[in-house]
Amino acid sequence: MQVRPYVLLIACAVLPRALAAQATKAPAPPAPPAASAATSTSPVADALRQAQQRYSRILIAAAEAMPADKYTYRPTPAQMSFAQIQVHLANEGNDLLCSKTAGVAAPQRTAADSTLSKEQLVARLKETFTFCETAFAHLDDSKLNEPIQLFGPNPFSRAAAILITVGDWADHYSQEANYLRLNGVLPPTAQRRSM
Repeated sequence: MQVRPYVLLIACAVLPRALAAQATKAPAPPAPPAASAATSTSPVADALRQAQQRYSRILIAAAEAMPADKYTYRPTPAQMSFAQIQVHLANEGNDLLCSKTAGVAAPQRTAADSTLSKEQLVARLKETFTFCETAFAHLDDSKLNEPIQLFGPNPFSRAAAILITVGDWADHYSQEANYLRLNGVLPPTAQRRSM
């Protein structure tokens, strides 16, 4: 007796009914967003501002969540310590990238270093995110193709600088989330939100 023809016959008899039943149970696809009269004329700059608000919140929360005695923690000798990540975010990540991306001067302040206390590094991180928010306030999409000198000899478009800035925040949040987990601390984005 050949099993294959019987299996095929059963599948052909059952499959259409199963698919039809599945289709009646499937939720309706979401309705497309309604067009609004206030459609943004600068969706890229608006998205950058939204990303800045989100990463400001979660990167500061991560910096606050790590115990002070773990700021020297690094998973391997080749990686930055948690404190060095805060320094990088404050100096190069926010002051440099936000000023270059927005086309405004960076604040004149002494560079942060990893010898600062947790409280000082958190305060500095907050200052730099406040600077980014101010710097991005008047940014629009009219000059996305404008070349800017970000780092190195080759210019980048302002659009590329926006992507690099958001990518830097995402990269360092991921790094910090791993450091937190390795030290028994639940990262901010993994915690339940209160209602």
